[in-house]
Amino acid sequence: MCAATLLGMRVLLCPDTFAGTLSAPQAASAVAEGWREVAPADELLLRPLSDGGPGFLDVLAGAVPGRRVPVPTVDPLGRPVTGEILLTDDGATAWLESAQACGLHLLAAAERDPKVTTSYGLGLLVTAAVEAGARTVLVGLGGSATNDGGAGLLTALGVTPLDATGLALPYGGAALVGVAALDGAPRLRDARLVAASDVDNPLLGLHGASNVFGPQKGADRADVLLLDAALQRWADVLERDLPGCPHGLGALPGGGAAGGLGAAVLALGGHRESGIGLVTRATGLDAALDTVDLVVTGEGSFDHQSLRGKVVAGVAGGARDRGLPCVVLAGQVSTGRREAAAAGVTDAYSLVEHFGGEQRGGLTAALERPAEGLRALGARLARQWSR
Repeated sequence: MCAATLLGMRVLLCPDTFAGTLSAPQAASAVAEGWREVAPADELLLRPLSDGGPGFLDVLAGAVPGRRVPVPTVDPLGRPVTGEILLTDDGATAWLESAQACGLHLLAAAERDPKVTTSYGLGLLVTAAVEAGARTVLVGLGGSATNDGGAGLLTALGVTPLDATGLALPYGGAALVGVAALDGAPRLRDARLVAASDVDNPLLGLHGASNVFGPQKGADRADVLLLDAALQRWADVLERDLPGCPHGLGALPGGGAAGGLGAAVLALGGHRESGIGLVTRATGLDAALDTVDLVVTGEGSFDHQSLRGKVVAGVAGGARDRGLPCVVLAGQVSTGRREAAAAGVTDAYSLVEHFGGEQRGGLTAALERPAEGLRALGARLARQWSR
């Protein structure tokens, strides 16, 4: 732990996105505003983070020299939306965010059905990056509404899944139960794909994409069984018909990320890297951790998944290794104190509880006024910690 500066203490603010309400930069700014109201002499380092999910490009845009290029694409139901690619200044590398085209947030609750949603829109973003000359395309995975194993992505790149009669399959994860062959070759111009994700789940099985993440996307138990069987068939056909596809695709770690988009990247000859690792290197998080007295991170829901490869886990571990206190701010907190402490979390605060608890409308207030809540919690932390 570093000593406080002559003017005050140094505080690192490094939250993830508060899903559906605030981007990571917005969350960091809200906490900073509240802190400065109480302790204006303290030095605040804002390093908003992402593990590859929604907000990935917002975080990187403040850290990677380059330009954001708008790209027409489609949402998981094929409706027009505008996405972006972040091209580095030399044009050699492109950063993409799958959630901009495949995100669950793009659909109303009644529209969520992973049997029919498609990753085709992500394929349009990848195509734009390749046509712009990128040699490396890093794709942030997370927050997807899809469970099609990247079939839509491959279709947009020129590889069409066919049924037993030779006709192109309709979009969506359920249709893959009838996939019999592939037609065409991926138009990647030798570009290398990288899946940025911290999800270790494989494509198939009890811990696979359909079983673990399908229910979050609108799948019931019957849907989950159908989707897993469809992805099994899809993996078999990819291994047989797509040159360079690794053997045992369905069991590879990370293949289940974003409804099987991780497996699609691997099938196309790409590899996976830690999303939080890529972002922490780009933002200089490790260097910042070496210079501060307190770390404040956060996300929408601090739960059992938070300490398994997500932003909070990476930040808390880095703080623990340096003997730094680490405080988590979240919309909701359900992680036990003992489990949190073992991961390096000193304390955790909930917006729902700040607004009076779920029984008194706290959940609604947390969703409708998250910035207000984070400003208040930032001020509260300053009163407790600033010296």
